[in-house]
Amino acid sequence: MNEQIRAREVRLVGPEGEQVGIVPLERALQLAADVDLDLVEVAPMARPPVCKLMDFGKFKYESALKAREARRNQQQTVIKEMKLRPKIDPHDYETKKGHVVRFLKAGDKVKVTIMFRGREQSRPELGYRLLRRLESEISELGYVEAAPKQDGRNMIMVLAPHRATKAAAVAATASRGGAPRERAEGSAAEAGETTAAGETGAVADTSGE
Repeated sequence: MNEQIRAREVRLVGPEGEQVGIVPLERALQLAADVDLDLVEVAPMARPPVCKLMDFGKFKYESALKAREARRNQQQTVIKEMKLRPKIDPHDYETKKGHVVRFLKAGDKVKVTIMFRGREQSRPELGYRLLRRLESEISELGYVEAAPKQDGRNMIMVLAPHRATKAAAVAATASRGGAPRERAEGSAAEAGETTAAGETGAVADTSGE
């Protein structure tokens, strides 16, 4: 920037983006001084390097504001995990379905895991029917992002909130003051939730098993 630029000549861009052309560095610095702006290299690897006339302090301030706003609006994908048994008690099923509904309403994805033990492994259709039942009962809030799949002793299905459901969750968070997801995830980690590698958020085992 300014006197730190070492090139003998630069391709100069005006403050409004207009192309001035290739000029000697001394000329570019003088033009910057005449309008009380900085000469900033925007493409130092070009030949000759491209420099622009700008208020560098204002540019840094506006860039910081944009980055802060982008972080505030960023929607990280959080996957919650709910574990069920194929012969789950009706009351327990309703309780865990309630958790799934709450997670979807919060805009989170849910990894639903059916755990087979012993002879249950020979009856995968029990788990499949249970997952399909859950799918139909939460259809107003979410959809199946990953269909039921056998994984060793488990059968896994991933539910995701509908776009409207997620938008409502974001709006609700904003109306409460926009508590950062990072703070929520920090509290979740203290409560025993774990973050899985390869995901952009926390994968929480909230099954109570």
